[in-house]
Amino acid sequence: MGTGAKQPSDAEPDRGTLVTPSAEFPPLGPEERAALGRIGERWRLPRRPEELPVDPALGRRRAGPAPSRFGRLAPIDMFTVEEPGELCATGPAHEPGSRAGRALTRLRRALFGPPLSSSAVVYERMRKLVALPILSSDLLSSVAYGPEAMLAVLVLAGSGALGLSLPLAAVLVVLMIAVGLSYRQTVPAYPHGAGSYIVAGDNLGTTAGLTAAAGLMLDYVLTVSVSIAAGVSAITSAMPRAAPATVLLGVLVIAVLLAGNLRGVRTAGNIFVLPTYAFVAALLAVLVVGYARAAGRGFVPVPPPPVPATQGLGLLLVLRAFSSGAVSMTGIEAVSNAIPAFRPREWRNARTTLGWMVGMLVVLFAGLIGLIHLNGLVPRSDQTILSQLGRLTFPTGPWYVFLQASTALILLLAANTAFNDFPRLLFFMARNGHAPRRFLHLGDRLSFNNGLVALAIAAALIFVAFGGHTVSLIPLYAVGVFLAFTLSQAGMVVHWRRHRDRGWRRRLVLNAVGATLSGMVLLVAAVGKFAEGAWLVVVAVPLLVLIAHRIHRHYTRLHQALALHPPPGGTAPSAGPSAPGGSAEGEELPQEVRHLVVVPMARLNRASLRALAYAASLGQPTLAVHIAPEDAEADRFREQWRAWGDHLRLETIVSPYRAVIGPLAHYLEALRAARPELTLTVIMPEVVLRHRWHRVLHSRAEHRLRAALRALPGVVVTSVPVHVAE
Repeated sequence: MGTGAKQPSDAEPDRGTLVTPSAEFPPLGPEERAALGRIGERWRLPRRPEELPVDPALGRRRAGPAPSRFGRLAPIDMFTVEEPGELCATGPAHEPGSRAGRALTRLRRALFGPPLSSSAVVYERMRKLVALPILSSDLLSSVAYGPEAMLAVLVLAGSGALGLSLPLAAVLVVLMIAVGLSYRQTVPAYPHGAGSYIVAGDNLGTTAGLTAAAGLMLDYVLTVSVSIAAGVSAITSAMPRAAPATVLLGVLVIAVLLAGNLRGVRTAGNIFVLPTYAFVAALLAVLVVGYARAAGRGFVPVPPPPVPATQGLGLLLVLRAFSSGAVSMTGIEAVSNAIPAFRPREWRNARTTLGWMVGMLVVLFAGLIGLIHLNGLVPRSDQTILSQLGRLTFPTGPWYVFLQASTALILLLAANTAFNDFPRLLFFMARNGHAPRRFLHLGDRLSFNNGLVALAIAAALIFVAFGGHTVSLIPLYAVGVFLAFTLSQAGMVVHWRRHRDRGWRRRLVLNAVGATLSGMVLLVAAVGKFAEGAWLVVVAVPLLVLIAHRIHRHYTRLHQALALHPPPGGTAPSAGPSAPGGSAEGEELPQEVRHLVVVPMARLNRASLRALAYAASLGQPTLAVHIAPEDAEADRFREQWRAWGDHLRLETIVSPYRAVIGPLAHYLEALRAARPELTLTVIMPEVVLRHRWHRVLHSRAEHRLRAALRALPGVVVTSVPVHVAE
């Protein structure tokens, strides 16, 4: 997917719209198209395909509306003719037929909005002012807990170790700028999606790409859990009485975020604009007022309160503090993953947004670390350090409440970055066959519903398992994201070596610096926090990679089994039956299909006679089968059969143990074993009941038989319904 350093021109096809509903239906390759043509040359049909008993274009003219099956008038046409050979389903065609289904549809539309046409995917894009709060909420909100996570480790060595926060913050700022600049040049190089999965897979191989994807998946799940845990902590800092409801509040917020994202990108963007900008404004106010007061005393730091040391100050402790503070960088990759979600030109708007995000992150992070140091604040268990800073900066007035409210909102809504990127990552993985294909599906609001639900469930489980404690989740956080950073930047180094365009050496060095720094943080986080819970990520990443490989192997085998191959024997039609040892499922020409229609019979009534009439109308060899519990019942049924006229061949099977499904399924399997080239079409009568509660009054044997025959190759099961109105 690499395009070199050149920036896409306006004349190039708009491949930024790769995230489309059509991704569920990949086109045929050249070999399969050629095979399809050769198969078509050998087709022989008994009648011309245009000879149909009904106009398929529904080109009818009625004097008035026709009654529906519920007795009401149906004045609305469900389909419109767009062009010859193509119909378009209108809105009413998507309505369920039952009253309960229509009620659920109305409720869903009230919650998530009306469905959007597939063509609206172009308009469901984000402009920069909306993309900035949506994609930066995770990155910017991390400054609310990142500095505190670093100080919480340093304070273990006593209050005297807190002075190390300044040099560590300086190194982190350098890391932020290096990684940010690296991703800024990744965006135009991969203008149709520059996520770590794509970049690493393209340049370092499939396994490296899947490793990056596994790290990102864990990062996104933890983003939701950590952001919401920190947001609830901000609420309980201001209102301690709400602390016992921490888990319940977090789960409710996850549900609200899921509902908001199911409404689509534009609606979600409208929700997250104000909280993000309000949080930035509140922090800037804290920084301005705080530094103004510090300037009044000559920037003399206030000594922190004495805290006894519980651990010795060593290199390992310093490295742990550094990796804890590095969680403030989570979310930098969000823009590169979401390039297709921007308005054209996608890559240019994404790069500008990323630049603003990194600049704001550096200002807020460095400013908070410096202000915390000047005021001598230390982490406390009953109150976040940002809350302490807010109370100190705004001791009176509504500004403290505004700060805590905006902090809680952005932390709770910061999880939306994961809700935006996690489904897209699964989309790209599913498109390559490394994730279930259900993640390719776009919902009626053009959102990846399956990916959104999967993320919400996983995040809620982790949040509940850890009791909503931010400190417990932080050790799991840094490993996955810096694994993705490292592989992405290393992949870009390989990319520049392959595409040696103008300025490639400078770009290579910049990405190499980003990869080196990210790799160092990854190593420090994995080793320093291994015993604190990072081992879960170290184990989970290879497991997810293995699962992805297994999924890909399954889809590869499935494609090989279903791929089109040219028929043997040239273009002449086959005149005789298939070879005795052949398989019915290998036949692709209508003249080669050999039928045997089987009609299971329980009793002779209107439903069974209709199934027999349908089977006989097909003009194929037909066999009726009756399962009797004893000889007397078999004799009675044969007598009734002769009274009917004995028009078709009947085979009765006595089942002395009174089982029906098992003997019938094994009998059909024996027929298949005798003639593997036959296609058995099992036609079953089915009574369709209007009320669901009536189903418990019937055995539903046809459904159990269908399930028993599903694993048997060369068997087609169909039902002939008889509707009962009452």
